[in-house]
Amino acid sequence: MTTLIAIPARYASTRYPGKPLVTLRGPDGEKTLIRRSWEAAMAVRGADRVVVATDDSRIADHAQAFGAEVVMTSSDARNGTERCAEVAAQLPGFDIVVNLQGDAPLTPAWFVEDLVAGLQADPQAQIATPVLRCDGQALAGLLADRKAGRVGGTTAVFDTRRHALYFSKEVIPFTAAPYAPEAATPVFHHVGVYAYRPAALSAYPSWPLGTLEQLEGLEQLRFLENGHPVLCVEVEARGHQFWELNNPSDVQIIERMLSAPAGQDRRT
Repeated sequence: MTTLIAIPARYASTRYPGKPLVTLRGPDGEKTLIRRSWEAAMAVRGADRVVVATDDSRIADHAQAFGAEVVMTSSDARNGTERCAEVAAQLPGFDIVVNLQGDAPLTPAWFVEDLVAGLQADPQAQIATPVLRCDGQALAGLLADRKAGRVGGTTAVFDTRRHALYFSKEVIPFTAAPYAPEAATPVFHHVGVYAYRPAALSAYPSWPLGTLEQLEGLEQLRFLENGHPVLCVEVEARGHQFWELNNPSDVQIIERMLSAPAGQDRRT
C-alpha cells in the first residue's frame, strides 16, 4: 500500500498565532516548529511522499527554503483533516493518507508506522489514530493543565475492538486513585496523528460540523458523529517523552525534551 504524509500548517491559530514558524532550540540548533515536524515525517519508514499543506505564503516560502514539498490549500479548510482532504484530491492514488499535525515535532516515527499497520489490519476502520497509555507523571501533567484552565492534551476511551467511544479535552475516564510517577494508569493520551482511507477522507468535508466536534474542538469526533469507526492504535513510548505545542508555555517543555537523553524526566 502507498502512503502519503501531509503536514497541515496554518498561521492563524486561535490559541497561538504564527505557531508553525516558532523556533525551537535543540542539540541541532534552532529550527522552526514546521521544520521539526517535517523532519519527523521524513523519518517514517514506508512513507512514499511527504508534503506540507498550508494556505499561508509565509509558511510555504519557509518550508520550500528548507527543502519541503508544499501543497497550497484553501483558506476555507476548518481543520487539518479538511486540509488533508484537499491534499488527497490534488494528489490522488494513495492507499492511505496520514495527517501528521504540524504542532507535534516529537512524534516518533514508529507511532506513524504502527498507525498505518493498524489501519491496514482492520478493514472496518476508516480512520486510525495513536493512543499512548499515561503513566502517573503524564496524567499529573494533564490534570495540572486542566486545573490551571489550560487546554492541553486530549484523552481517548475505546471499546474491546479498540474502536473509539469518545475523545475529550477533559481527562477521561475519571480516576481518583493516586499513581506513582512511573505507574501505568487507565488514561490514554490521544496523539494528534491520523491515518485515513481516501474514501472517508474525501467524504469528511461534506459532513456538517457536529455538536460534539464543536464543543470539544476535536476534528476526529466528526467521524464518530457520522458513524465511521475510528481505530485507536496503542503505541509504545520506548522511553520517548511526547508533547504537543498547544500553548506558548509548551515551547520550553518541548525544548527540554529535545535536549534530554531518552528516558529522563524532560519536564522538570
